[in-house]
Amino acid sequence: MNIPAEVKPATWGFLGGAVAAIAIGFIWGGWVTGGTSEARAVDRASAAVVAVLTPMCVDNFRHSPDAAANLASLKKADSWDRYTLIEKGGWATVGGAKTPDEAVARACSTILVG
Repeated sequence: MNIPAEVKPATWGFLGGAVAAIAIGFIWGGWVTGGTSEARAVDRASAAVVAVLTPMCVDNFRHSPDAAANLASLKKADSWDRYTLIEKGGWATVGGAKTPDEAVARACSTILVG
């Protein structure tokens, strides 16, 4: 099959333009793959859940029988270990869950010590 000489430059131009459009779209245009989009959606959903459950954790902590003593213990604890006190106290176990939510416990301890 003989391809006319005028078609070859047009074909290369089309292919080059397609590659350039894809590169520009992913680099500067904000295009992402489906996997990246899914990961971002999961992160946003998790952040939203933590944002909703953290005030409940703080409220449960503040209304516990020994809130003042618990707060003093929380403030004395090492900053990287504070969330475990919240988990052990059960304030980060919400919605009938069997285990505490670590992200909620971390956010709760940050607000309480704040």
